[in-house]
Amino acid sequence: MIEILAQDAAGGSGGPLSFLILLVPLALLFLLMRGQRKRMAEQQAIQRSVAAGDEVLTTSGIFGRVVGVEDDDDTLWVEIAPGTRVRMVRGGIARRLAEESEGEGEATGSA
Repeated sequence: MIEILAQDAAGGSGGPLSFLILLVPLALLFLLMRGQRKRMAEQQAIQRSVAAGDEVLTTSGIFGRVVGVEDDDDTLWVEIAPGTRVRMVRGGIARRLAEESEGEGEATGSA
């Protein structure tokens, strides 16, 4: 009887099923982490590519135009209203607004 209990404790029964139950959540976790890393890399690429003159949307929802980049290359000056400039880090940029979409909005508004 002790030998039977020892075999059960060693994984003698249900081995493939136990392996599958462990493998599926690990595979899902890997896929989720991979997708998040890809999105993070895309966001960092957007933040690095921002230059003076670009229209941007900040992470706090403020629209503005980049008017200057500090020497340390991590700090930007963003004009959020005529004559109102704020200093912010690149990490505060949520996205860069495309100039083409602004042109399309003006074209459809005049029709």
